[in-house]
Amino acid sequence: MPLKWSFKKFQELTATEIYAILQLRNDVFVVEQNCAYQDADGKDQHANHLCGWDGDLLVAYTRIIPPGISYAEASIGRVVISPLYRGKGLGFKLMTESISLSFNEFNCTQIKIGAQLYLKSFYTSLGFTAVSSEYLEDGIPHIEMILNK
Repeated sequence: MPLKWSFKKFQELTATEIYAILQLRNDVFVVEQNCAYQDADGKDQHANHLCGWDGDLLVAYTRIIPPGISYAEASIGRVVISPLYRGKGLGFKLMTESISLSFNEFNCTQIKIGAQLYLKSFYTSLGFTAVSSEYLEDGIPHIEMILNK
């Protein structure tokens, strides 16, 4: 399925794009995963945003954060695929693009993520290695992982 991809700094996003991002993140992370957490954490303004659009519908998204904000390393977070678009390989495409953009945009050699534990094998398939023990974040098991360039 051909999506239209956009990669923008926060200040370049339109109000409509920001609303779509927040709506998708809310739909999945708050409603679907039944997790009350502070999504507006002050990192969006420092991040780049990779969006996969099917027409006017945002169906894939990541927040790409420069080194020194979440971790000493660059980071990819808020990885989300719309429920109606799962199982079509979009997660892999979204992450490979996010990885490439992270290394190129920040000229860095490592990317660190806080991955939901149930996705550990997915991130391992992309080259990430676990660097922490399991921990709870907002009631959901997570693990920190690093990818070296």
